[in-house]
Amino acid sequence: MLNKLLFKNQDRKQIIIAMIGSFLGITFLVTSIHFLIRVNEFGKGTEILGPNTIIVQKKVSTSSSLGLTSTTFSEKEIEKMKQEPFIMDVKPVISNNFDVSFQTNDPLVPYFRSDVFIQTVDPGFLDVNTDEWNWKEGDTSVPIIMPRDILVMLNTFMSASGINQVSDEIAMKIKFKFTLSNEDKKEWVDAHIIGFTNEVSAVLVPESFMQYGNDKYAKDKEQKITQIMISGKENEFGKVEELLTKKGMESKNSQMVVGRLKSIIGTLFLVVLGISIIAVFLSGLVMIQYLQLLISRNAYEVRTLLRIGYEPGLITNKFTVYFAKIFAIVTILGLGLFIPLKMIIDEVFQSGGIYIDSGFTYQSILALVIAYIIFLSSAFFTARKGIFNEF
Repeated sequence: MLNKLLFKNQDRKQIIIAMIGSFLGITFLVTSIHFLIRVNEFGKGTEILGPNTIIVQKKVSTSSSLGLTSTTFSEKEIEKMKQEPFIMDVKPVISNNFDVSFQTNDPLVPYFRSDVFIQTVDPGFLDVNTDEWNWKEGDTSVPIIMPRDILVMLNTFMSASGINQVSDEIAMKIKFKFTLSNEDKKEWVDAHIIGFTNEVSAVLVPESFMQYGNDKYAKDKEQKITQIMISGKENEFGKVEELLTKKGMESKNSQMVVGRLKSIIGTLFLVVLGISIIAVFLSGLVMIQYLQLLISRNAYEVRTLLRIGYEPGLITNKFTVYFAKIFAIVTILGLGLFIPLKMIIDEVFQSGGIYIDSGFTYQSILALVIAYIIFLSSAFFTARKGIFNEF
């Protein structure tokens, strides 16, 4: 009976318009947050490089071939790039100045040997457990990250020898050996694989091992930096690309494509997220205004109820629960539309060759909960103020 008395003087057009706005805003809010997270995750775990990280070198031109310009990076150039607002960090890629060969050292696989090029990078740029990527003098084995091209070459060799090829998991159990040498001395060091990459052409070793080799076998040789690693900010990869073009630098096309793709799609969903937040805010504001109008239209009824002994808190709760139910319906409908919409967008991404995680993100559901709590709190305090004004 109390509900009929308090909510009889309603103009439902305004509340319906607000519900439609909230419904659309909630749907796109959840969708944009979900796919913004999934797009930023794209590429993680499939390669050893960390997110938004590329390996860069200077382009080789005719003048550099003639020795008129240099293709190496100076400390000054690296520090200057670090100061760019869209770059998170820049680190040099250190290469070996001594001779290195790589060979199998396992009785279960045929003997295979090749001269290789090894490099080391800052562990912070790698998407790998750095606890496994450590080495100190005296350790029995060096943990390495192998270019997938070498595994392909090894499998080709094994296939030609009539031996079964090896998977990534089996290759990580095979024992290998480095031969470090210069003109005067030679040393053998055991090695094992902890990961693979398509993005780096050299075998990656821990910095301590590279330092050991350079100090022992190339002490008097100058260390030249021909490659650097750049970590760019989310959704600003276009600026990184402009910098590379301006400075005459280049990177592998696959790295550029992934970075560019994430930047474009991420920006798109950020725009949708901004519009969604505005839509939810405006529709919530319309609902709050409708609540104020409803209390104003029922001012006589509210005053009467207060005079005959009804507690202000009870009447406040009636208005709050009423609008809580309305927003709950809108939230459930928005979440219900998000599920088929997510399936459609997932299918579009997969058709385009972008395989993102199809699971739900807890952040998008958390955004719904936060939006609901904010609206419920606003409705409560608005109703409370309106009721006590009639007290």
